Amino acid sequence: MSRAASRVAGMGTTIFAEMSALATRTGSVNLGQGFPDVDGPPEVIAAAVAALEGGANQYAPGTGVPALRHAIAAHQQRHYGIALDPDSEVLVTTGCTEAIAAAVLGLVDPGDEVVVLEPYYDSYPAMIDFAGGVRRPVTLHAPDFRLDPDELRAAITPRTRVVLLNSPHNPTGRVLTDEELGAVADVAIEHDLVVVTDEVYEHLTFDGRRHVPLATLPGMSERTLTLSSAGKSYSFTGWKVGWATGPADLVTATMAAKQWLSYTSGAPLQPAVAVALDEHPDFPAELARTLQAGRDRLVAGLDRAGLAAYVPEGTYFATTDVRGLGWTSGLDFCLALPERAGVVAVPSRSFYDTAAGDTLVRWAFCKRPEVLDEAVRRLTAADLSA
Repeated sequence: MSRAASRVAGMGTTIFAEMSALATRTGSVNLGQGFPDVDGPPEVIAAAVAALEGGANQYAPGTGVPALRHAIAAHQQRHYGIALDPDSEVLVTTGCTEAIAAAVLGLVDPGDEVVVLEPYYDSYPAMIDFAGGVRRPVTLHAPDFRLDPDELRAAITPRTRVVLLNSPHNPTGRVLTDEELGAVADVAIEHDLVVVTDEVYEHLTFDGRRHVPLATLPGMSERTLTLSSAGKSYSFTGWKVGWATGPADLVTATMAAKQWLSYTSGAPLQPAVAVALDEHPDFPAELARTLQAGRDRLVAGLDRAGLAAYVPEGTYFATTDVRGLGWTSGLDFCLALPERAGVVAVPSRSFYDTAAGDTLVRWAFCKRPEVLDEAVRRLTAADLSA
């Protein structure tokens, strides 16, 4: 008999941990878990060292150190024209994953319905389950992964409380258009819903596309809790410094849950992230250009290997459909791939409630060119057919 609580008994480990462990065990090139292999600005690392040596090693304020809260508010103003009170409308979290957890736990009661775009980041269903909520997926269908306003509207019921939105979108790489965001805003206003927006890839968009925060649309600033992180924008994923911003009541509700998760987040890393936001505002754009080159490199290589990719508009990830190689299961393909080619990817089925993702596979391109080239060399040399 399992001693685990029922809320976690069937969850197991995340697909990212499983596939990364598989990569380590088999010596494969890991294009599964989305972390870069080059760090962010050295000046920001130096700022963290200075904070460590300067005594910033005890508990930070629960809401975050003032310097970082002010830097986050300045970031939102500088990039999007969003005015925030850093004392009441900004909360520092232990990465965006904790921000998601705290937002859901702070805003969703048992039985409340939460609308999510499918495929979804895998922490979304876990936290909705933890809160006792009910997940209502709206599928972004391949190959375009467009948001259908009619399907969104059909997902709303009298029990809907929150829409959990992700753009730029992991795992598809879609950047929602003004029209798609407008459809979300119309539904939220009509039904008096709160929208929690996961915008961790906000600066990592390609081909001239721009990210538009939902909070900037008319009528949305008062009902939108915006989540983001320095991990993706500055290539410090291991630092786990994120934030939630928005109306004071939504931030307060999120803090009410966050205080019982971690209470406070890494004290010496917070002033360093403030340095990143205040003194290196151009780094994310430079990173996006590097990632776009990596995207093009990997997508071309996947095509040569018989894995035609949907070209992403942002994020770290490209998606392929393995049906063209005769596979009926992306999971089976990914489990066979290390032995066949010495490469690891992630089956997209883990991000779906429905069967729409059964044959889709996600590949990370946030790697050095030589790593991508080695992965492509292995893929093109292997027999990948079912």
